[in-house]
Amino acid sequence: MFEKAKRRQQQGEGGSSNVFSMFEQSQIQEYKEAFTIIDQNRDGIISKDDLRDVLATMGQLNVKNEELEAMVKEASGPINFTVFLTMFGEKLKGADPEDVIVSAFKVLDPEATGAIKKEFLEELLTTQCDRFTAEEMTNLWAAFPPDVAGNVDYKNICYVITHGEEKEE
Repeated sequence: MFEKAKRRQQQGEGGSSNVFSMFEQSQIQEYKEAFTIIDQNRDGIISKDDLRDVLATMGQLNVKNEELEAMVKEASGPINFTVFLTMFGEKLKGADPEDVIVSAFKVLDPEATGAIKKEFLEELLTTQCDRFTAEEMTNLWAAFPPDVAGNVDYKNICYVITHGEEKEE
């Protein structure tokens, strides 16, 4: 749904140590937990085999070798935790701060309810500026389904854009 942030610089084998300053400590801990889950053989490096194994545990059994190679090649070298974190940092680098994005949505929410109508948001996203395709709208509603009244929680969307995961309730 959101375009990949372009790689702005090639990282050395170890990545950049200042990547840790890009995240809050709680985020680093969450990424560390995710890294540990993906690193199935616990060797400190995410490999094609690790990806194949973790995808299999999630029910994706027939992943092509080429797809796994493409995933691993997104990194400039072996994927240790620092490189893993750098990759997430690059993906999030182009996003505005959460408060800026929320403020933009608040313009569309004069009653300050924290939500806007699905139909209104869909019309804006499909008719203005960098228009969303039908597939992108389907993906958006799958990721952020409106409530029974047709309202979309834009604060949750903003959080995911800037943090990469949903808030825990």
